[in-house]
Amino acid sequence: MHASPNVLKSWFLAARPKTWIAGMSPVLIGMALAASKGIDWPIAILCLLFSWTIQVGTNFANDYFDFIKGTDNANRVGPKRAAQSGWISLPALKRGIIGIFALAAFISLPLLYRGGLWGSSIVALSILFGILYTGGPKPLGYLGLGELLVLIFYGPVATLGTYYVLTFDMNALALWASLPPGLLSCAILIANNIRDETSDRLAHKRTLAVRFGRTFAQWEYALTIGAAALIPAALALLGLAPARWLFCALVLPAAWPALKRAFSAESPQELAPLLPMTALILQVYTAIFALVGH
Repeated sequence: MHASPNVLKSWFLAARPKTWIAGMSPVLIGMALAASKGIDWPIAILCLLFSWTIQVGTNFANDYFDFIKGTDNANRVGPKRAAQSGWISLPALKRGIIGIFALAAFISLPLLYRGGLWGSSIVALSILFGILYTGGPKPLGYLGLGELLVLIFYGPVATLGTYYVLTFDMNALALWASLPPGLLSCAILIANNIRDETSDRLAHKRTLAVRFGRTFAQWEYALTIGAAALIPAALALLGLAPARWLFCALVLPAAWPALKRAFSAESPQELAPLLPMTALILQVYTAIFALVGH
């Protein structure tokens, strides 16, 4: 029997570091798009910190509310959760949720001063949906709306928000470039949902994988990865983006092992590595775009 981690490690694990790339990628892509116009590094770092705190706050909230609703039960396979494992008490975790979202709001103040108070609605909605994803009487993630929220907030909202606050500009090319990080973040969520399909069904968590079955989720997973790779390549072929954006399609061979596992694995245990493998795909895509996207 493994000993419980110490306090710091418990909070670190509750923050789910393997998912952090989902919050960082759209900001890094927004920075890459803005690079040709020059980057205000303090503002860029604040964008990264804001997105990271929203990601961590959402992960804390998921840990808290999934445990309360009984989703994190003995049938679940995957990384251990802090509340489920007893590493962090529910009152402490609740204070952590409040504290990290308060920190996110504080970090946003210089960004709002620079970009305009209209951005306060984005800040408020980011925090609100971070809680309502698994919290409230009708959690959005339990209704099958997870992919839509992830696509919007980890795609256009974070990427265009970063690009605008760095350049005071908004254009169609930046909008197109914002879709791949959102799609690949969706793939991370889908990997999680495929793995947890059985336990989610028992807990009445009606993700799309539960609603429409594993085959649907497998093809949804493949589609999000394929679209993310092909959007920048198609823009380059159409002459709407620099030709070097074609290199973004190189993420497809990098994604092959994950795609193979998503379609061939049978048990939740075999599917457990799919989430970190998908996070790695997003890391690879982000690194490629950081080199060619400006």
